[in-house]
Amino acid sequence: MSMSFDVFSKLATIMPGHVWLAGAGPGDPGLLTLLAAKALGEADVIVHDALVNDECLKLARPGALLEYAGKRGGKPSAKQRDISLRLVELAKAGHRVLRLKGGDPFVFGRGGEEALTLIDHGVPFRIVPGITAGIGGLAYAGIPVTHREVNHAVTFLTGHDSSGVVPDRIDWDAIGRGSPVIVMYMAMKHIATISAHLIAAGRSPDEPVAFVCDAATASQQVLETTLGRAEADVLASGLEPPAIVVVGEVVRLRPSLDWLGALSGRKLLPDPFASDANRDSA
Repeated sequence: MSMSFDVFSKLATIMPGHVWLAGAGPGDPGLLTLLAAKALGEADVIVHDALVNDECLKLARPGALLEYAGKRGGKPSAKQRDISLRLVELAKAGHRVLRLKGGDPFVFGRGGEEALTLIDHGVPFRIVPGITAGIGGLAYAGIPVTHREVNHAVTFLTGHDSSGVVPDRIDWDAIGRGSPVIVMYMAMKHIATISAHLIAAGRSPDEPVAFVCDAATASQQVLETTLGRAEADVLASGLEPPAIVVVGEVVRLRPSLDWLGALSGRKLLPDPFASDANRDSA
């Protein structure tokens, strides 16, 4: 591994028979934590999800075994119990095991389930947090999850449960009334149902919505729409998951904060929430 600068020598090391449950961030390998990057260069076996960017996996040490354990909605996937037990098997065989997940392992990533299985079988482990896509992916689209002039709260939720349907335990009325910004994982497939729930809870059909697909990768695409038009616009766009969906006024900041677009020549606009007086005093 070429990233061998001195800071790595001061970090923890994966030991034989141990498992590290690490987040790879939303896509860009530059968003890996130092611990995750070091683990990629040390692990004997890397068990990775579908959402881990191939560019991240290229940092694996020569000779490391890469095992795919992706779980994608609507497609054949490994059973979670089998993945967890595979980690146990590899660790018991004396390997240094890296379980690499997209985003953060504890944010809709089943990291807790895997860690509990390791505990049940006496396997030592370490949690290496990652930048979750609901924050980092939106930042790459120029959309902040919080903005002082817009919101002081944000809700993160999943768009489907383990059976693949919209979770019936979500209190849509409470979220619709109480959360000015809503960030949703795995929600594109069910956006019609979710939009209907939020509009029924009092959200305006004209409220801005953005879909960020393949966030923080070279394939990133962003669709800006509204709650009322979300279903039709997604169908017309041809976009497909993986996607992060954000509902709220923060989406209006994208024309001002689309820093990736600016690198390609997009002219960024002034703050849409700043008053003329505030702009003058700035």
